[in-house]
Amino acid sequence: MALSVDPAPAEANRFEAMRHAMVASQLRTNAVNDPRVVEAMSKVPREAFLPTEHRAIAYRDTLLPLVGGRRHNSPLATGRLITEAQVQSTDHVLLVGAAGGYAAAVLALLAKSVVALEEEDALVAIARGGLAGEAKVELVQGPLAAGWPAAAPYDLLVIDGAVEHIPDTLVEQVKIGGRVVTGVIDRGVTRLAKGRRTEGGFGLRDFLDIECAELPGFRRLRTFQF
Repeated sequence: MALSVDPAPAEANRFEAMRHAMVASQLRTNAVNDPRVVEAMSKVPREAFLPTEHRAIAYRDTLLPLVGGRRHNSPLATGRLITEAQVQSTDHVLLVGAAGGYAAAVLALLAKSVVALEEEDALVAIARGGLAGEAKVELVQGPLAAGWPAAAPYDLLVIDGAVEHIPDTLVEQVKIGGRVVTGVIDRGVTRLAKGRRTEGGFGLRDFLDIECAELPGFRRLRTFQF
């Protein structure tokens, strides 16, 4: 009689190998150079935060399909955002666009606490499973552009996707002196940017042109001109 072999260990080993390849070829070679971020991303199983049918491509250096037209940021885009955020162990973080919870899990290894905001039901369900038992993360559901004022103020705002603009109501949830990292959409081109809220206002500075997943609810209102 042939012995049956449990495929689970082999699959886990395959994902681990792909994760280490991601770190070596996608992150370290592209300025994801904070050792804490590299270590966190080498530990978090990205496949656990994706729809089952897309787990096999979890470590591709590209945007991944989710549900409802949404896409998941590439490892490089997320890694560069978190690197530029300079996350501190004392930070209270608001993550906007949590998707299946991957970035929240990475941030939980770096920060004191994370509020992970997602609006899509199916993605919240995936995140709830992936983040089960993660005491540092509070998973919440609501419109992304509204943020989560109930847990404000935040030391750091991470928008893990591209937006045309950040509403004032969201910026105001960040402490004076707090940091913001986000993807931005400028005339059809996506970039990564960072900024800081000060007494005098708020602004962003681009630091990398890269393909970035667009998040819903952040389009500027179009006006008609006659």
